[in-house]
Amino acid sequence: MDALRKALGALSVAYALIFFCAALLHTGLALGPLHQPVIVPATIVETFCGAVLLIGARGALTGRPWAWDGLIYTHAGALAGVLMGVLALAFGAAETTTLNTWYHRTMAMLLIAGLAGALYTSRLRR
Repeated sequence: MDALRKALGALSVAYALIFFCAALLHTGLALGPLHQPVIVPATIVETFCGAVLLIGARGALTGRPWAWDGLIYTHAGALAGVLMGVLALAFGAAETTTLNTWYHRTMAMLLIAGLAGALYTSRLRR
């Protein structure tokens, strides 16, 4: 279980970096060939999701007593942010791009997998 905790912590750092890059893209800044339309609410949500995931990663990588609960809550919170983005795009709140669609689908699947792993291990600990 210790290896899974550390792996989920490291993945949380990677996910946070992806969220921060997406937030930068939604400010209108181009990162190499990647660019997105300016969407201020997306920038706010993605920055928040990235920060939350870093908190969970810190708990997991430093072996805090709340590490598993932190991984569950932070993955669930970030997944809620991604699903909010999916709904916003579905209702036409912003321009839909191929990159945005791919990003939301990929992040949702990664966060669901991480949440499942954290919930599974949390159940084993009882």
